[in-house]
Amino acid sequence: MHNRALHDSLASFVQEAAWQLADEVSGGAEVPFELVATSGAAAPLYCYRPLNGRFIAERSGVLARLASYPAAAQGIAALPDVAAYLGTRGRRVPKGDARGLADAALQAFLGAVWADANEFVFDGERFEAAFAELEDVAYAGRSLTVVLTPVEGLVIESDEVPLGDGLALVRAATLSEPPAGIAEDLHATVAVLALESDELESAGRRLRRLQTALRLWDDAEPALGPTAWARTDGGAWLTVALASGIRRPAGDCLLAADEEDPLRAFCALVSRRTPRSGELAWALRRFELGCERGSAVEALTDWLLAARALLGDPDAQGLEHVAERLAAICGEGAERRRLQERIEEAMSLERAAVVGFVRPTLAVEGLVGELGGCLRALLRDVLCGHLEPGLRRLADRLLTESGRQPV
Repeated sequence: MHNRALHDSLASFVQEAAWQLADEVSGGAEVPFELVATSGAAAPLYCYRPLNGRFIAERSGVLARLASYPAAAQGIAALPDVAAYLGTRGRRVPKGDARGLADAALQAFLGAVWADANEFVFDGERFEAAFAELEDVAYAGRSLTVVLTPVEGLVIESDEVPLGDGLALVRAATLSEPPAGIAEDLHATVAVLALESDELESAGRRLRRLQTALRLWDDAEPALGPTAWARTDGGAWLTVALASGIRRPAGDCLLAADEEDPLRAFCALVSRRTPRSGELAWALRRFELGCERGSAVEALTDWLLAARALLGDPDAQGLEHVAERLAAICGEGAERRRLQERIEEAMSLERAAVVGFVRPTLAVEGLVGELGGCLRALLRDVLCGHLEPGLRRLADRLLTESGRQPV
């Protein structure tokens, strides 16, 4: 199997399509048929052959409204040679957008699954044979590499959470032939990235973007493990070191089934909108460096530098106005004053932390963690487009509207 994410999304679609088509038949819809003459007998014999492909095509609009359709359509449209598959199945390649191509490919695939079948039920053997044909044609002459790495601090409710473009989060226990390092902890969550071998250089960037998204998603700060494994076309697993830093023990983030779509959309936004340079990019990197420190006390300086880059005056060397601006954006009403005092208290700890007078007690960790939470919220909302990048102007406007000025 080349593409696990596509396999699972198509299996879900075929199962749901089977229920829908079977319901149509039980409701009185008739499957067209043709008479086929058999050879080799003294007199020709005829048998009925159901035209399941035509029946499926006539209901393409209904099938496109199934919940499993978007993931299946996206996955099949991303195959390297969908046109060759359509040609193999005797289908015309539609002209126009990717939606038409995906519709045609899914109809062809359903036709292959239920070719000459007498009823619409999900049959594992039929599905696997149709999927093997799809991959053999679509990936002909191409090599596919799979990269696996554990995700620490993330627990998923589903067996698999496809994130798009060959990237998915899966339970380690569901992997077939996992590398030894993954097989040691079958309860772990694993990031699985499938891509063509000539795209392998993009694997590191895509995994780093996933890690950034997960760190911004939840205050448990899920992170990739230090090691990844890769193999091409089912060959031997090779170990690849990842410069992902360490992760502090911070509990786990539980990803419920109803949170999968929001996370999928958030990961896509982070992948598209993460800047490569400028204040926001620098602050984001400092925030992530703070996530990799051994304790929140060690993260304090990184997070203060990030806050100054986002909210400090460009010509100022210190943290003047940073606390009140951060509180103005992250706090509401009477909460702003309390939040500002908490941020100022966290700032006052930096010098004492440098000389070793501050210990990572629960109170101190909570105080610094609150500062990190405010930064996480700012960065997340800017990348999502909920906040404008000019955070200083935004904070000063909010202060003015509340009758205060940065002092």
